[in-house]
Amino acid sequence: MFSGSGSGLGYLLILALPFLLLIFMMVTQRRRAQQTQAMQASLSVGEEVVTTSGLYGTIVAIDDTTVTLDAGNGVQLRWDRRAIGMRATEVV
Repeated sequence: MFSGSGSGLGYLLILALPFLLLIFMMVTQRRRAQQTQAMQASLSVGEEVVTTSGLYGTIVAIDDTTVTLDAGNGVQLRWDRRAIGMRATEVV
């Protein structure tokens, strides 16, 4: 008569586990976005960076929305500041 009473906890775990996984993923993504924004806000002229598309360059000019990179041999490219993915020293 009471043989199925433990299965309610199993159903609860099956339903709760995906929600816990989603919450964990959202917290992790938010933390990563905050770290990226902090790095992009602290950029300065002369730093070597890597864009999100993989271009390596040295910052020669920077303003609120754009970054001008020297890609070598005098080639200067203008990028949106949000396209800077990381400092070149952080590349493993």
